[in-house]
Amino acid sequence: MSTRDSPARRKATSTSSFGAGGRISHDASAYYARAFQPEIDASNVGVEQTAPEDSLDRIYAHSSEDMHELPDGSVHLMVTSPPYNVGKEYDEDLTMDDYRDLLRRVLAETWRVTAPGGRACVNVANLGRKPYIPLHAYVIADAAETGFQMRGEIIWDKGAGAGTSTAWGSWMSASNPTLRDTHEYILIFQKPHPKTGFGRRAPNGSENTIGKEDFLESTKSVWRFSPQSAKRASHPAPFPVELPRRLIQLYTFTGDVVLDPFIGTGATAIAAAIAGRRYVGYDTSAEYCAIAEERIAEAIAGT
Repeated sequence: MSTRDSPARRKATSTSSFGAGGRISHDASAYYARAFQPEIDASNVGVEQTAPEDSLDRIYAHSSEDMHELPDGSVHLMVTSPPYNVGKEYDEDLTMDDYRDLLRRVLAETWRVTAPGGRACVNVANLGRKPYIPLHAYVIADAAETGFQMRGEIIWDKGAGAGTSTAWGSWMSASNPTLRDTHEYILIFQKPHPKTGFGRRAPNGSENTIGKEDFLESTKSVWRFSPQSAKRASHPAPFPVELPRRLIQLYTFTGDVVLDPFIGTGATAIAAAIAGRRYVGYDTSAEYCAIAEERIAEAIAGT
């Protein structure tokens, strides 16, 4: 690349009627000043606090509806995948209203413990066919009601591990074909920052650890990697460590606190510990908490 074409020498672009090709030094202020954009309410976000040392790097065997171990504003990133409520061995047989009430209570408690500017990332799969249940839409609505601002959504393309079978329904007939989901959603939310609206500044002494190629890949809206084996993870619906690893590298600095309110067998904590972050997890199953602790210890020992 010549000096003339280097990013530092490119002219800044601005929003036009049909968008702009260049993205480096792009000025989108005209777009964000439009009435179409909702106002950001940062009046009730509180202040960032430091979690007690003895509350960190621990898994708690109780519901995350009450995370009393954590003070307000002490978590920098939440990554989780809520239970599916579809009859897995760890599920309760809740109605949709009861299920959403549970998630609302956990989201409200997550809001309390999240620092201003902190992110909350929820991995969710839609369910059913008679009718189709758009769980991701419900989570988006409930998170917005809690106060979180949405920052985007990632499509996790699991096609590499999907095999060759077909979905239920009519085979090669228009009578009742059904779609087979080979993707899930990773919904990205943020607690607004009182000064900037969005964004966080690195705390003193902390660092970014994401590399160039990882950043370019992780900022795309479609991620492709295989799901985790349920047998290997000792859990009926695990997500792979790669999922929280990407989110932790993208959204946190060294030393930040990462929370998973439905920790399962510990993928989020494993990714956090390996990356030099602190972790806190919750699960109502003492068995899964014990498995998570074992997996974390093994992962740390292997680094």
